[in-house]
Amino acid sequence: MYYVPNLLSLSRMVATALVFVLVLFNTPWAFLTATLLFILASATDFFDGYLARRFKVVSPLGVFLDLTADKVFVSAILIALVQIDLVPAWIVVIIVAREFLVTGLRSMAAAKGKVIPAGIWGKQKTLITLLALGALLLAKGLGAHQLSLFPPMLHFTSQTLNFAEILLLVADAGLILAVLWTALSGAEYMISALPLFQKEEKAATTH
Repeated sequence: MYYVPNLLSLSRMVATALVFVLVLFNTPWAFLTATLLFILASATDFFDGYLARRFKVVSPLGVFLDLTADKVFVSAILIALVQIDLVPAWIVVIIVAREFLVTGLRSMAAAKGKVIPAGIWGKQKTLITLLALGALLLAKGLGAHQLSLFPPMLHFTSQTLNFAEILLLVADAGLILAVLWTALSGAEYMISALPLFQKEEKAATTH
């Protein structure tokens, strides 16, 4: 049982590569397959942490694999979607920049023997992003291509008002919501890290 959480994290990284390639095929069958893999990989994000805590096998390697797999999973899929013009690059830049910011703040805190806990905005951001990506993959797998925000196509007719097209529109709106939550969670981490900067300033003025 000790190795199961780490294996789940590693399997998520393998699934990332498979979903990335499938998205680049840009065909309905590839998107449907990618959706299935995406759901399974997202499930491992819950189970690896749960099992590690349940059986008290949390390790530095496990924490590293879990955090790395999460970041690579979302970032790689977003980049693949940019490649085929389904998601604008600015969304990916904001989300990835936030990950660099949080990683840097956590590293600085760790160097000082402190821990910056994950905030509520960050947890909600992850859930919103995963739901939006999953919905987008499924919508494309079902052949949606007439209603979207990227690029804006809002022609509501009897032909476009179906489950797949509406799902695609909801997914695009979900990504915008994810960007908003990403910015808010980044601000939350910055506020949590302010005492670290203040201590540095006090130390500098005393020397």
